[in-house]
Amino acid sequence: MIIASAPSSQRFYRNALVLGLLTALGPFAIDMYLPSLPVIGASLGVDADTALHSLTAYFLTFAVGQMLFGPLSDRVGRKPPLYVGLAIFLVASIGCALAQDIHTLIVLRAIEGLGGAAGMVIARAIVRDMHSGNDEVRLLSLLMLVFSISPVLAPLVGSLIIEFSSWHGVFWMISALTVIGFLLTALYVPETRPSTMRVGSSHQSVWIACKRLFMDRRFMSLSCIGALAVSGFFVFLANSSFVFTGHYGLSPRLYSLVFGVNAAAFFAGMQISGWLAQRYGLSRVIRYALSGYAAALIALTSFVAAGIDGLPLVVTLLFIAYSFIGMMLPGASVLAMADHGEIAGTASSLMNTLQLVTGTAIMGLSGRFANGTPLPMVVGIAVCAVLALGLALVSLDRDEPVDAAA
Repeated sequence: MIIASAPSSQRFYRNALVLGLLTALGPFAIDMYLPSLPVIGASLGVDADTALHSLTAYFLTFAVGQMLFGPLSDRVGRKPPLYVGLAIFLVASIGCALAQDIHTLIVLRAIEGLGGAAGMVIARAIVRDMHSGNDEVRLLSLLMLVFSISPVLAPLVGSLIIEFSSWHGVFWMISALTVIGFLLTALYVPETRPSTMRVGSSHQSVWIACKRLFMDRRFMSLSCIGALAVSGFFVFLANSSFVFTGHYGLSPRLYSLVFGVNAAAFFAGMQISGWLAQRYGLSRVIRYALSGYAAALIALTSFVAAGIDGLPLVVTLLFIAYSFIGMMLPGASVLAMADHGEIAGTASSLMNTLQLVTGTAIMGLSGRFANGTPLPMVVGIAVCAVLALGLALVSLDRDEPVDAAA
């Protein structure tokens, strides 16, 4: 059921802003937090590895929460679990701001990650409830525009807060943004899954829905393609601080700017994804974008392996590569969920969980090969790009009509 097929321009962009903020809250608590890790370790008297456990705990529960809140929103409606998730996120964020030891912080970060999952998975389900086809691609692209602000600005904002306040201030800022998200949800987010659509929802129906999704070749292929593509950014997330501050000697603030420039590439690609999908068809856009992603990383790997690893070259080719990810992600999501509107929450949560679990596993694996130089990082990203492209070439239809997404 599509709630609104032709929304007014004002409502359309307002939905993108509000749903984008809800989607970005969880990742914002990751990206803003990154510059504070060394400070937290020193403040709480622990080494870097122990401080990093607070980030790992967040990632794990953030992944698990996808499979909790998505199916729940199919059963009881979108807004009640969204309110619950935001409340958990807010309380845990305040607790993190008040934490005085690492063990308390780790526990509260785990709880915070669980609540943060609600906004991301339910916002995507709401988009699927409200729109389909190219309108859905357009709104997802705008939503991800707001979402893209997080990795662009969050590390810089986090470093500035630490410089003028303390690492506790990072969590007070996250708490304030959560309150804003809560108020905007109450004022502007409609209930897009009415009671008539929840008839028959139960624990058993959730398991049936999950089985249906796992058996759907197109859904699983597109979810895995997206997971492999995004894992390339997870590799960058895990290794970039060591490469850019160690190998290239950048300060934390300059590193935040470089990180933001690469993350902004998602924004560049997403803004034209809807137009490309309408003109060429979703499957073609996904294949071509992944081809560009893989080509850019293969070129970068070749340059770095040959000893040509200047900072401008690395940043430029990574920007190009991640812009291609931005082009393909909205289309992959739309195609994956096209036949599952009645279980959009479950489909969205399963897709996000696959991306997070795959990304976290590959991120951990890439860390074993890290040595502070660019080569292991770019090789890891290139492997993800090539695997995503290979899966797309063997699993996506080549003869999709241009208007297939309409």
